[in-house]
Amino acid sequence: MNKKNIFENILKKKIPANILYQDKKVTAFTDISPKAPVHILVIPNFFIKNLNEINKKNLNILSHMMYVAIKLAKINNIHESGYRIIINCNKNSGQEIQYLHIHILGGKKLKKI
Repeated sequence: MNKKNIFENILKKKIPANILYQDKKVTAFTDISPKAPVHILVIPNFFIKNLNEINKKNLNILSHMMYVAIKLAKINNIHESGYRIIINCNKNSGQEIQYLHIHILGGKKLKKI
């Protein structure tokens, strides 16, 4: 399966995912290769390749993604101990899947970066 389409396939329910949250704008699910006890991905329900493609027409999606990330941090009880939100952009940052997504990491002491 083409990695760049994996999120689209999750949205179309062609491949299974542990969906934790979904609304008209975004979908959130657990990462299949977690880097922390809590590792959740939040994606828009429409394709945006990466941060470089944010423009005046779609910029509101970022605030909604952050709102959902914070909500999920609270639901997963990592909001007080601490969590990290990461958005990678392109190859050198570590973006493996060319589809905008937020990583929420927590549930343990994370290494300093």
